[in-house]
Amino acid sequence: MEKKFFEKPTIYVGEVNIKVTNMEKSLTFYKEIMGFDVLGQSERKAALTADGKTPLLVLEQPSGIMPKEERTTGLYHFAILLPSRADLSSFLKHMIQTRTRIGASDHYVSEALYLSDPDGNGIEVYHDRLASEWSWADGQVAMATEPLDGDGLLAESEKEWVSLPNDTVMGHIHLHVADLEKTREFYITGLGFKVVTNYPGALFTSTGDYHHHIGLNVWNGAGAKSPSKNSVGLNWFTLIFPDENTRDEAVNRLQKIGAEVKREADYVMTEDPSGNVIQLRIN
Repeated sequence: MEKKFFEKPTIYVGEVNIKVTNMEKSLTFYKEIMGFDVLGQSERKAALTADGKTPLLVLEQPSGIMPKEERTTGLYHFAILLPSRADLSSFLKHMIQTRTRIGASDHYVSEALYLSDPDGNGIEVYHDRLASEWSWADGQVAMATEPLDGDGLLAESEKEWVSLPNDTVMGHIHLHVADLEKTREFYITGLGFKVVTNYPGALFTSTGDYHHHIGLNVWNGAGAKSPSKNSVGLNWFTLIFPDENTRDEAVNRLQKIGAEVKREADYVMTEDPSGNVIQLRIN
């Protein structure tokens, strides 16, 4: 994992907040299957960390929570980036030992495993190949969905999986949206991201030449409705800006395209055209 994609001057995803139906059941999953540690907890909220200091994932159990709604906008998956291929190897062995149902893909730029939490929130766990090995042409990075070399990955490490390594970060988030053109205007013209891969029904966007910090797709159908506010799924996620000036420039651009922007004490809140809530924070 190359740190430059998750530090100044890059804009990247910091923290993801999701809604769950049963805090106890979810915490068991995220601690025992995923390997998170609890940073702080109340009856209806828990902040999860890999390094004991930085929250990567926050679970909330709102009153009147409803199960995940199908065919809506919102979370496709959040993606946990492990520091090395050996770490992903250990995690794959752990998935096999715990009999956790997973999918797996080779994306050229990365190798990835896919699973869902008890409520159906999508999760990707991956490691990046070296950026020097990624293939770029005309400002686009080559990505695909190919079969993963599972045997090769399993042979990479002898280590037992204990917990998420300290250097684990939130690598990216992938969202269902309703309209790709409106979405493009919001994330590219407004927030200042760059499209680095066009894929059937999807855009992959980043800053700083990463393969993607935010994926956006209409695979739940163009015009998909937003989920109910108290249904399982994404509550909000944060984008980390390098400084106040860069964030202010993004806020001005968002306002010019008609996006609603609300200033809070220590962050700025906005919503994309599909109702996905984003907190703009400063590193």
